[in-house]
Amino acid sequence: MIITTQAQEKLQDLVQTHFPVKNAPKNTAVFKELSYAVAMSDFVLDVFQKQPQFLADCLEKVPELPDGNQYFSRLNHELNQTNNQERCYQILRQFRNREMALLSICQSLNLGTVEQIFILLSQLAESLIIGARNWLYQQACDEMGTPTDAQGNPQLLYILGMGKLGGFELNFSSDIDLIFTYPASGETVGGRKAIDNQQFFVRLGQRLVNALDQFTADGFVYRTDMRLRPFGDSGALALSFSAMESYYQEQGRDWERYAMIKGRILGYDPQDPNIIALRQLLRPFVYRRYIDFSVIQSLREMKGKIEREVRRRGLVDNIKLGAGGIREIEFIVQVFQLIRGGREISLQQHSLLNLLPELERLKLLPTQQRQDLTQAYLFLRRVENVLQAINDKQTQLLPTASEDRQRLISACAKFTQFNSTQQAQTIYYPIYDWNSFYTVLQQHQQKVRCVFDELIGDSKENKPQSNENGWQDLLEMSDAEIEKLLTEQQIPESHFDEILDHLHKFRHELQHRVIGTRGQETLNQLLPQLFSQIFAHSAYLTLLPRMLNIVEQILSRTTYLELLLENPQVLTQLLTLCSQSNMIAEQVARHPILLDELLDQKSLQNPPHFEQYPTELQQYLLRLPPDDEEQIIYALRQFKQATLLRIAAADILGVLPIMKVSDHLTYLAEAIITAVVNLAWQQVTARFGRPAHLSDNEKGFIVVGYGKLGGIELGYKSDLDLVFLYDGIQGQTEGGKKSVDNFQFYLRLAQKIVSIFSMNTSAGVLYEVDLRLRPSGDAGLLCNSFAAFKKYQQNDAWTWEHQSLVRTRAVYGEPKLRQQFEQIRTDILATPRDLQKLKTDVLEMRAKMYQHLANHNPAKFSIKTDQGGITDIEFIAQYLVLANAPNNAALAYWSDNVRIFERMAEFQVISLETAEQLKHCYTSLRNRIHHLNLLGEKTVVDGSEFSEVRLFIQQIWKELFKQ
Repeated sequence: MIITTQAQEKLQDLVQTHFPVKNAPKNTAVFKELSYAVAMSDFVLDVFQKQPQFLADCLEKVPELPDGNQYFSRLNHELNQTNNQERCYQILRQFRNREMALLSICQSLNLGTVEQIFILLSQLAESLIIGARNWLYQQACDEMGTPTDAQGNPQLLYILGMGKLGGFELNFSSDIDLIFTYPASGETVGGRKAIDNQQFFVRLGQRLVNALDQFTADGFVYRTDMRLRPFGDSGALALSFSAMESYYQEQGRDWERYAMIKGRILGYDPQDPNIIALRQLLRPFVYRRYIDFSVIQSLREMKGKIEREVRRRGLVDNIKLGAGGIREIEFIVQVFQLIRGGREISLQQHSLLNLLPELERLKLLPTQQRQDLTQAYLFLRRVENVLQAINDKQTQLLPTASEDRQRLISACAKFTQFNSTQQAQTIYYPIYDWNSFYTVLQQHQQKVRCVFDELIGDSKENKPQSNENGWQDLLEMSDAEIEKLLTEQQIPESHFDEILDHLHKFRHELQHRVIGTRGQETLNQLLPQLFSQIFAHSAYLTLLPRMLNIVEQILSRTTYLELLLENPQVLTQLLTLCSQSNMIAEQVARHPILLDELLDQKSLQNPPHFEQYPTELQQYLLRLPPDDEEQIIYALRQFKQATLLRIAAADILGVLPIMKVSDHLTYLAEAIITAVVNLAWQQVTARFGRPAHLSDNEKGFIVVGYGKLGGIELGYKSDLDLVFLYDGIQGQTEGGKKSVDNFQFYLRLAQKIVSIFSMNTSAGVLYEVDLRLRPSGDAGLLCNSFAAFKKYQQNDAWTWEHQSLVRTRAVYGEPKLRQQFEQIRTDILATPRDLQKLKTDVLEMRAKMYQHLANHNPAKFSIKTDQGGITDIEFIAQYLVLANAPNNAALAYWSDNVRIFERMAEFQVISLETAEQLKHCYTSLRNRIHHLNLLGEKTVVDGSEFSEVRLFIQQIWKELFKQ
């Protein structure tokens, strides 16, 4: 006995505070007993302080073990006295605290067995839950009307008590796990406005959780956990019976079967047909008709998960989760229920202590093992309840404080439990101090562990593996556990908040997404691998949000989760690419089909020659019906995205230099332009026929590429600057449903081409197309004849339009028409012009562009638009062509800047050294822009970058344009 002087003094002070001396209770034997109960539980003293009448009742005579069957009627009597919610909350909490304190006293004084205490705790919880539900249900019906089914029958909220509550094995300060359900869909009647049954029951469920869980001046009733319901936190708070049945049949997981074994309908009424229906609905999910050995591995995995949590959180001396703890005894019993419960009706019950004799009877457990498990379970539950009764706190950790240790020593040396004939008997253990207590505890735990290992253990589980992944239980880890793991991986503490923010958002997204059983299992295996690799990478802050975004987009597409899990090289390659390219990360997230491209590592390392793109695309389209426009348009986008990914991968992996990357991107665009023109031609000719003057293989039409397309310098984000020209022969179409003149035909063809490029499908837009460089710009015709184009260039074009013409070439059309365009281009560029006016026009245009487009922050440098940047180099190339081609038409041959400079050096317009330096400057700047595009960043860099390049370009500029 540890009747301390301190406990007696505290109780004496309390008695004197609440009762006059003449009225103070005189029963010293009772006072002595209560002093011991106070010494064992600070919670009891706290309740005495707040409810002095309860103290007075206890001082009159030693409390007796209450009748649990009377809880509900006694509570209901009090609740019926009020219609006020605040008063309802107060009644629930005061009733709970008073009865819990009484049970603590009975436990401390051994007035009830271990079994009786946790049965009474369960009965008390059930009475409080059902009492609160009934009170709130009536209030809700008065407010919203009574929920009814299609036949007009009133509907009630049914509550499944899970875990220890379901098994009549509740802890002293346990959370409660609940699931809410109702019989059928329908709507309310008798209210101001009819509402859907689900809406009614969700609101009622929310109110019930608040009534139990909310902390007030009187404390709380129970911490309430609703995460075991279908779909967890992302699911509705209450579901109909049919919705529950559908969920468990289609998506129920092994751990949910495991949890539902303990599921018990609270407030059970054997006359209620809905309760019978609900039990019949749930039974097939939990109990299979056949002997089901498949659950052993699932239970083993669950146990492994718990063991990793114990190690991760440092849960040493955890009597529930540790080796040989309460959870292992529950595992042993429940594995037999899951395997054989469908065939053995006697195993279809909730109480562990009732199940152990059945397992012995069925010869599933030897007598000695059954006895060992029973004695260990009762001892561990005694320890657990004594621990939790000290301060009404949920804990399963052995205490370090000497006072609390002394409480356990006293409580566990002698207590009562039922024998095999259900008679209370006193149990004595050789416990005298903490060492002897710990010895007895370990003996029980070792016996449990032996049985567990024999049945469902795994020798690999007993010790942590050297290669164990710390991220294995990421979704269940607390922030503190994540921070500890990050610290172990040498991640700076300054990055913790940003990392946790990403993880919180990801978890929130998970809660609102429906993932099937297979998908969840795959995700649980994939995430540890993913996070291990992310935080082994130097760019983890960049990679984390990009990879989480990809995972979010494929959550409901299990095939892609499995692709990443089963192909580690794909995951590694994806991390490499996404670390260097936000563009790739966004494209893969938007179009997960691109993950298939990463399966073939050789194709990434050895991209096809860019001249093969037309053939590849043609083969790609051959599998589609030739008249299915929608499928072809979608396929074009898929081909572009897949090829773009391969090009970007080859770029990042160092297989392609910058110039070759642009070649690939340019010829990819050309291949797609050809396919688009052919598709548009097919559709327009199907309606209008074809111009009569054309032979079978002719179209009389070309596409001219301007800008980066014309200069074979496309980047990852480049749009297409296009101009459409046709042969200009007058006449009509023939062979279609309707004949039109040739001009109208080519106008319709151009419109259709633009429409196909611009159509926004689920795979995105094919290319952004810019037609403003055509004659007269936006005011001009969409398609011009060669003659009209030439006339405009000769008579009406501005100098800047001739500058643009330098960077043009035919990207689609018959050879003879391409040659015709090249001749027009050469003639225009080689036309004699006033050199001084040319300089003035070029300078004025550059000044306008600088004013409207350049960066004006001196600390920054816009690679494209600032002085000494890409635009200046392009203007230099264009000026050199326009100024010198009139004397030598060969100088107008090339459309790309690099070869323009080479040709200028070849004909000694500029020195070879200057040409090489210009090429170096240009490719350096382009390379930087290129990789900034891959990263998804702006093409503005620190002002200190490229200082030598800019100085050289500005020097050349001054030499060329000096007045």
